[in-house]
Amino acid sequence: MLSLWTEETTMTTANENAQARYLRPGRIARALHFDDVVAFLVKRGVNVWGSRVLSVRGRTSGEMRSTPVNLLQFEGACYLIAPRGHTQWVRNLRAAGEGELRVGKTVQRFTAVELDDAAKPPLLRAYLKRWAFETGAFFDGLTHRSTEDELLAAGPKHPAFRITTVS
Repeated sequence: MLSLWTEETTMTTANENAQARYLRPGRIARALHFDDVVAFLVKRGVNVWGSRVLSVRGRTSGEMRSTPVNLLQFEGACYLIAPRGHTQWVRNLRAAGEGELRVGKTVQRFTAVELDDAAKPPLLRAYLKRWAFETGAFFDGLTHRSTEDELLAAGPKHPAFRITTVS
């Protein structure tokens, strides 16, 4: 089932010694255009379970790139978690350090700081509690009830950023 929804690939970049995991959308996900549907709704102001359209400047092209993401609000701060792993938006956000989140006509500019793996378990737990129905398949069987050690072990596969709004 997972292979119809995602295709696992690995990549090595100049900045990473180890291979980074990326779950590319599989045949069904590409055919149904889930990301396109969510982006369409969010751009028109429909807040789909906390979804936003993330726009980040491309690290090579310099052009703005957009994709739907889930904005996690946890203990008074906002976070972006990458359920599919080291995606293009993750790599672009690392390079740019800033971006924009949109819902309808509301635009929120932000700066981003990537978190260490040790900080991720409570965030992954909160993310899975809220969005497991949508993204749980990308977490290799983890749930919000997984142990701290299991969530810590998953940390390197799921980049996370704390975002701070700028005016």
